Amino acid sequence: MLYRRCGKSGLKLPALSLGLWHNFGHVDVLDNSRKILQLAFDRGITHFDLANNYGPPPGSAEENFGKILKEDFAGYRDQLVISSKAGYYMWEGPYGEWGSKKYLVSSLDQSLQRMGLDYVDIFYHHRPDPDTPLEETMATLDLLVRQGKALYVGISNYQAEEAAQAIQILKDLGTPCLIHQPKYSMFERWVESGLMDLLGNKGVGCIPFSPLAQGLLTDKYLKGIPEDSRAAKSHGFLQKSAITEDTLARIKALNEVAMERGQSLAQLALSWLLKDERVSSVLIGVSKTSQLEDSLKCLDNLDFEEKELSRIEQILNK
Repeated sequence: MLYRRCGKSGLKLPALSLGLWHNFGHVDVLDNSRKILQLAFDRGITHFDLANNYGPPPGSAEENFGKILKEDFAGYRDQLVISSKAGYYMWEGPYGEWGSKKYLVSSLDQSLQRMGLDYVDIFYHHRPDPDTPLEETMATLDLLVRQGKALYVGISNYQAEEAAQAIQILKDLGTPCLIHQPKYSMFERWVESGLMDLLGNKGVGCIPFSPLAQGLLTDKYLKGIPEDSRAAKSHGFLQKSAITEDTLARIKALNEVAMERGQSLAQLALSWLLKDERVSSVLIGVSKTSQLEDSLKCLDNLDFEEKELSRIEQILNK
């Protein structure tokens, strides 16, 4: 495993981190979740990323992770970086989402209880709150570090301007922003319009989520939409309408580049993100160990020739 410094902090993260957004809830097979976590750790993935609402049902990913942690990883807590988040809807009433002090403190307390932990390594505010003063939200992150419930704090889904404000507030409070978790892939590149430069200049790490565009950047869709894919499930985040002829053409062209590099399409997509040294780690999600094995192989080829990058840009901008 390759480990990278997270921004200007003392913390190193594995180049690939494992996200538990999907496939670790009560609706999933616990033994499969266990095997994925075991393989990830054996291969040097030390960072496991959760959130209060991961499941389904919400909270169940943390409960299952806590169970596996206790049974299989009890002696390895100090070798693990465990993160959680709060910001999206979690419980009924006026205090169950967004960014108030009331919600964030309560949510982290619940997360720690579900996972059986005294602290998390990283606690994120999951999304900006348009109604709560940013000073209140950031002061709460600072408080949670001072209480010993989190070692580091971060933000997620913040645009460049609001991220800059959050980073400055946290700096003034004495609890630096460690990391930003944005949605970033070959197919979603809004972070390149100011956010990446900001993070690089401020010494804040970056850990992209959905690096495979909900599975679009894999060989899964090269021949259409499989019945067991996310796009085939009407309740999922990836809708059939997103898979247009133009998108399929780009996927096939990118796959040709990957094959010439001796990579799968997923490996190409991950390597492409990791080419940027400002990316501390890339957050991957898998539903089976074979997918994890495939993703790990991206680390065998992280170098790109200029002509390859130019060809990729032509495909993406076509």
